[in-house]
Amino acid sequence: MSLPYNLRVLTRRLLLNRCSATQWRTFSSETVETSGRASILDGSTVNVPSKAIVTPLPPLSQPIPDLPPVQYARPGDQKNVTQVTRLSNGLRVASENRFGQFCTVGVVIDSGPRYELAYPSGISHFLEKLAFQSTSEYAERDVIFRELELHGGICDCQSSRDTFVYAASADSRGLESVTRILSEVVLRPRLSVDEVELARQAVQFDLETLGMRPEQEPIVMDMVHAAAYRDNTLGFPKLCPTENVPKIDRDTLLSYLRLHHSPERMVLAGVGVPHDELVRLAERYFVEGAATWESEKSTSPNPKGVDTSIAQYTGGSKLEECAIPVYAAVGLPELAHVVIGLRGCSHQDKDFIAACVLNMMMGGGGSFSAGGPGKGMYTRLYTNVLNRYHWMYSATAYNHAYADTGLFCIHATAPPTHVRNLVEVITRELFTMQSRPGDQELRRAKTQLQSMLLMNLEARPVVFEDIGRQVLATGERRRPEHFIQEIEKITAEDVQNVARKMLSSAPALAARGEIKGIPEVKDIHIALANEGRLPGNRRLTLFR
Repeated sequence: MSLPYNLRVLTRRLLLNRCSATQWRTFSSETVETSGRASILDGSTVNVPSKAIVTPLPPLSQPIPDLPPVQYARPGDQKNVTQVTRLSNGLRVASENRFGQFCTVGVVIDSGPRYELAYPSGISHFLEKLAFQSTSEYAERDVIFRELELHGGICDCQSSRDTFVYAASADSRGLESVTRILSEVVLRPRLSVDEVELARQAVQFDLETLGMRPEQEPIVMDMVHAAAYRDNTLGFPKLCPTENVPKIDRDTLLSYLRLHHSPERMVLAGVGVPHDELVRLAERYFVEGAATWESEKSTSPNPKGVDTSIAQYTGGSKLEECAIPVYAAVGLPELAHVVIGLRGCSHQDKDFIAACVLNMMMGGGGSFSAGGPGKGMYTRLYTNVLNRYHWMYSATAYNHAYADTGLFCIHATAPPTHVRNLVEVITRELFTMQSRPGDQELRRAKTQLQSMLLMNLEARPVVFEDIGRQVLATGERRRPEHFIQEIEKITAEDVQNVARKMLSSAPALAARGEIKGIPEVKDIHIALANEGRLPGNRRLTLFR
């Protein structure tokens, strides 16, 4: 409908522009043409602008009449504060109100594979598959999902080595429904025989799928933890071992839940919800009513209590000679995966922030990664490893922090023919961590860590997990401003000191694939004290 009008306007503007161009070529009687330029008779060379009106609209330099003055948005003075309340049964309720239509609410539990000493390893893997199934109030999982969908909600369950998380995000007006669902799936699951059997099949499928994928990170991270904390706490596998899949039954699960999923080991955290309202709902749904394991007696023998032993770092090696699947579509050759770890810092250690800065400084990634500093292109593992050795396909630093200890490691991949060279390259980089970082390198690592922290906390689910984990560990939540300031205080000496402390520990070695000829862990220990050179190795060359 507006096409003819637009054509008329366009034609008019073209004619006016042509007239304007003619006007520029026609000078007043006070100007003369000199070498194609307009000059005033007094000798100056000032161009004479056109006075033709090309549009009836006012210029953009003038305000449009009859419009109210513009009011720009300004940051408010009110800061969101995390409030914490402890209920009569020991459950802690923590929340932070935020602007927005949606909220995230969940339960963070002091549970996970590290507490499975008296049980078959793999219970946490089973519980992940059994999350959001039928409960005493909801006959089947579809009923739960339908109620969440009424409020545009989604749910998830994840476990780490020392925490277990149930969470849901939905419209804030559905807060009561979300809280009721969480209380049911956390405290009153049915755990029917059929559901346990389906979970067993899902766990078995996970294990088979992991064995067929070229990505090996979940497997090798389990292996390096098993090597670093042999037969204790954090060394227990996160993935259910194949031999334990048929051993875990309903009674075993109820026995574990009775000890580890009690209210005093939980934090109900919420983001985007009023604190008083969340406390009221928690008292209604988490305090009243008995849990499934309280109303039923387990026939399996129950341990006397929760395993409270402190993680014991041992160092050592865990190797697996096998064929890594190769996908032609991925474009990668057959690779050997190697992880070398050192004892790190707990998240309550005074050196924790310095260890995080060191981790950012090491950085790394894949040889085909693209991007700027945000992708780690200026980190040590990129500049010193991936950019120098064409046979290195990836090298990435990881900093795992737990309540009582930590693990700092580098995961690298290369073709099996270069596995010994790979180990020497990584040991050399670990050794040089104790060298003094340059001012620009340190500044870049600190800025990148601050940026990553603030960027991640823009997401509501990340804020929820941050609140839940901090309150579970310390009883309170420190604001992001605290960590920004602590990062800013880190000096080059702090980074050197934490690197030296890590290098004083025995290394942990994990490797998987065609790894014939890989050095022994004792040789790696010697190399870390000898500028990273393995015993009997000649100097590395870039062209081998």
